[in-house]
Amino acid sequence: MPRMAKKSGLTRRRVLKTAGGLVAAAGLPTSVAAHPRPAAQNETRSADVTGRLARYMVEARDRSLPPDVVREAKHRILDTLGAIVSGARMKPGEAAIRFIRTQGGTPEASVITTDIRTTAISAALANGMFAHADETDDFEPVTKAHPGCAVVPAALAVAEREGRSGTEFLRAVVLGYDLCCRFLMALGPDHVRATHRSAEGTSATFGAVGAAAALARLDEERMRYALSYAAQQVSGLWSWVRDNEHIEKAFDFGGMGARNGVSAALVVQSGFTGVREVLDGEHNMIEALSTEPKPEEMVAALGTRFFVTETAIKTFSVGYPIQAPLDALLTLRREHGLTADNVERIVARLPEDGAKVVNGRAMPDVNIQYVLAVGLIDGTVSFADSHSFERMKDPRVTAVSRRVELVADRSLMDPAAPRSGLVEVTLRDGRRVSHFTRHAPGTKENPIGTEAINAKVRDLMVPVIGAQRTEEVIRRVHAIEQVQNVRDLVRSLLAEG
Repeated sequence: MPRMAKKSGLTRRRVLKTAGGLVAAAGLPTSVAAHPRPAAQNETRSADVTGRLARYMVEARDRSLPPDVVREAKHRILDTLGAIVSGARMKPGEAAIRFIRTQGGTPEASVITTDIRTTAISAALANGMFAHADETDDFEPVTKAHPGCAVVPAALAVAEREGRSGTEFLRAVVLGYDLCCRFLMALGPDHVRATHRSAEGTSATFGAVGAAAALARLDEERMRYALSYAAQQVSGLWSWVRDNEHIEKAFDFGGMGARNGVSAALVVQSGFTGVREVLDGEHNMIEALSTEPKPEEMVAALGTRFFVTETAIKTFSVGYPIQAPLDALLTLRREHGLTADNVERIVARLPEDGAKVVNGRAMPDVNIQYVLAVGLIDGTVSFADSHSFERMKDPRVTAVSRRVELVADRSLMDPAAPRSGLVEVTLRDGRRVSHFTRHAPGTKENPIGTEAINAKVRDLMVPVIGAQRTEEVIRRVHAIEQVQNVRDLVRSLLAEG
């Protein structure tokens, strides 16, 4: 056989190369040459969405941002760093640390709050899991994305690996938020959940690749490839609602997407080539994942609409559907002197999709009956109590929890206020009072200021890294333009010594 191959001048390698050359010469993949698409289908596709997005991704890393966008990006970066530090001591964070310690790897990036230096891919995975471990990360109400917990860890890992500046880091985060949310807009966020997929997991990879590819300083052609490698990794099922320990949920929302996005950017940086038109060519991702594709949403208003200004920063460390009803109950408690003794019944009305997420869940931070019971008793819900399985069993708390009725109200399914909450309270003396929180504190419609962000971050960080280093992190993030190398910021977030 070897002699015959040599005599004929044919080898398997040459046959494959020749076949590939013929297809390339035709300018069409084999499948297209054999089965051309109908003209009508070609006409319905958006023109070069991948290319337009790739060009913007290249330009965005050197483009100045409006002052309000810079301010809001700093708030989200700081808010996410607080979640990362806090989450490192939660069960998902501890699980991630145990796993990453077994992996070794080139010391490119740091696992926050630890002494671990590992590959940027592994660091992004761990820090991403930290970022969603304690339910304090931000949330985009329309798409249901959680951009920060995937985008910021991905950006942090690649910025540390590459030695990028604070300004480059901030711009990459802004770009990541845009890709994360726009991807769901292109698929149709309601369609994603209606087909049993997780909006959070599905979007996380695209957010992370936006940030990572910018910091890897890929050119336009390689941006196209990075988008394709990200597309191949997009995943996420809504089955996370059955995860009682929050470990898989933290992986789905943060760690998985951060890892995938960094992987996509770095394999391309190393020389991988790929598909150039994954968002608009044959078998493209948007058509593959949606029966309601809107590919132009990937590029609509790029450079003028910034999703980093639109996410909601949580004021309580509980699942986002609980934020508005908890605010409503605490408002009623202050205005009417409500107590556990004088309240007969609490009815919480939530939009139908949110109610499904928080009804009677085993995890305290996403169980609305438990959270509202603690809010009524204490007048607030502390970080410790929102994660306390022990307090969930407290007889006084369980007695109040049984008085809380949750109603999944279709009339509250309002695209302009997708996470509202109406709370109606019946007192033992027969009085009835109610309050409707259309937009929870921390939303773009009801924003909180810099000092409130700082206070939240202190609550999350000080118990883990101490007051001095917490203040250093806060100062550095608010003056991130002056950070010459992100490694200087990272050092403030690591284990002592």
